[in-house]
Amino acid sequence: MALNLIMLGPPGAGKGTQAERFARSRGIPKISTGDTLRAAVAAGTEIGRRAKATMDRGELVGDDVMIGIVKERLERDDVRSGFVLDGFPRTVAQAVALDEIMKGRDPLIIVEIVVPSSELVRRLASRMICEDCGANGEPDELVCGRCNGRLVQRTDDNEDVVLERLKVYNAQTKPLVDFYRARPTFRVINGAQPPDKVAAELAAAIESEGP
Repeated sequence: MALNLIMLGPPGAGKGTQAERFARSRGIPKISTGDTLRAAVAAGTEIGRRAKATMDRGELVGDDVMIGIVKERLERDDVRSGFVLDGFPRTVAQAVALDEIMKGRDPLIIVEIVVPSSELVRRLASRMICEDCGANGEPDELVCGRCNGRLVQRTDDNEDVVLERLKVYNAQTKPLVDFYRARPTFRVINGAQPPDKVAAELAAAIESEGP
């Protein structure tokens, strides 16, 4: 049985970190639409230029672009044993499209990571990423642990934009919780804990769903 996991939660909840850890521990790919979009921005592609202005304003990239990226990615051979989706779906329309993409496959396991808004603002306003590979930086480090690139603040992580991103999340993305809540594979994780404790709680929740 394939392990198909969705990570939900607001910006700064730790979705990316936990998704990467879990995917690595299970030997399945982590699919981050955010990473895909940032790579396109860095490469200066047409979709990257379209997405950059939207991302810099703290707004969400259009459903059509996001759905197309995910559909193509989920057609690759390396997802046969499962995958971890980070950053998708973000709207109910995207969730409906994902259900269509997933027809005939093993069911989705949905995990919502919950963190208080005040903690999210604190985290995001101090977050650094690598300007070369896009990886999140560790606290108090100046260079990327993955590629030794320089760590910089994301253009969409200043406090004003962070507040706008949380407002957008609450208005457009949080309805996903209502969309998925009734499913037997829906779980809630406390993200306001040290990363190791969040990872342990996540693993326990997934184990309760099998495999």
